[in-house]
Amino acid sequence: MAYHIGLPHYANTSPLVQFLTAPPGIELRFGVPTELNGWLLEGTVDLSLVSSYFYLEARGSLRALPDFSVSVLGAVYSVNLFHKKPWKDLRRIALTSESATSVRLLKYLLDRDGIPAKLEPGGAGLEVLDTYDGVLLIGDRALATYAGLLENEPASVLDLPSRSGDLFVSDLAMRWFHQTHLPFVFAVWATRAGEQPPPEVVALLRNARREGLGRLAQVAASESARLGISAALLQHYLWNFRYHLEAPDRLGLAAFARATMLPEPDGYWSV
Repeated sequence: MAYHIGLPHYANTSPLVQFLTAPPGIELRFGVPTELNGWLLEGTVDLSLVSSYFYLEARGSLRALPDFSVSVLGAVYSVNLFHKKPWKDLRRIALTSESATSVRLLKYLLDRDGIPAKLEPGGAGLEVLDTYDGVLLIGDRALATYAGLLENEPASVLDLPSRSGDLFVSDLAMRWFHQTHLPFVFAVWATRAGEQPPPEVVALLRNARREGLGRLAQVAASESARLGISAALLQHYLWNFRYHLEAPDRLGLAAFARATMLPEPDGYWSV
């Protein structure tokens, strides 16, 4: 029987996936975060990269690998609220259906600032701003939308603007950092509780990550061709991520659990 690994196909996971080749007996299945979450619980996949809010919410049913994450310390550039009114004046926001973590982070940030915005499903792109004050986009769509607003390619990710004309761009991970001074963990590798992943599968993932991070320019070039975004900008974007669940990331994950009134994670697989 094959062992199934669930993966999202976003640029920010490409260093983990680009050089991941499944040997006989292992199969890869790709989906958006909300699909992967469901597949893991129902048993369609055995190990998956899942959104952090889903992991925390289902903590009794899932257990995470100890040294993998998709995290950032500061801006992420691909979990963005695009809005035509200033942050404090937001009242109606369209949401992505791809990630519960990003939606929950947005809700926390708004509540913390006392902003009574109504969050509604239906975010597709900037066209909904004819109806809504803002739209939350994530992943490749958010990154491509952001890149499309740039008049010139910046020399550094530090030079990426938070406003383009009359349009504001709020990076949710940066807003989290301003409030907590901690990384934000968007995803972890997890299995169902009681089903420890085979050592050879964990080794496969670690080797793929090592290769991907060691050849980041090649990964960026490949994603550039797929998304139509400059390779230099994509490489800036990718090296901003933290792909190891280190002590600061675990503190950030615990802080997100407290912020969303969920139990803090209480352990990881020893692999």
